[in-house]
Amino acid sequence: MKLVIGISGASGVMLAKKFISKLPKEINKYVVSTKNSDLVSQKENNLTIFDNKSISEPIASGSFGSDAMIVLPCSSNSLAKIACGISDNLLTRTASVIIKEQKKLILCVREMPFSPIMLENMHKLSTLGVSIAPPIMGYYSKQQTLEEMENFLIGKWLDLLNIKNNIYERWNG
Repeated sequence: MKLVIGISGASGVMLAKKFISKLPKEINKYVVSTKNSDLVSQKENNLTIFDNKSISEPIASGSFGSDAMIVLPCSSNSLAKIACGISDNLLTRTASVIIKEQKKLILCVREMPFSPIMLENMHKLSTLGVSIAPPIMGYYSKQQTLEEMENFLIGKWLDLLNIKNNIYERWNG
């Protein structure tokens, strides 16, 4: 699997780093960040980091064959650009290609509360098949620690990507 991980906005970057660490080694990971991409170690297996200013990278082409993309966290600015088709950096260009190629795109919108404009942008994208998956807790799994809360979120995002995992307690009825 070729998975693009976009990181936009400063708040939540550590959650993106933890998400990457939970991905199976056999997944090819391509990271593009609107901020400091040095927050993610390049030493991890199958991890490639791209400069957000370089829109000619392979992940910006449909022929590269990315299977999916997750933007974690997704700032309201990146959400708006993606919703309007503005491809002025590698992250938004890649998201546009993922939509064009009808691949899986997950946006982990981090702002709260959601403004009417953000909700409109999320609605528009969801009608195109984009998964809007903000870091919202599901309290049924009774998380007690920050790590358990993060694992719940990461597990749900992995589920959306059809990546098998058992890092959170699932609902048992």
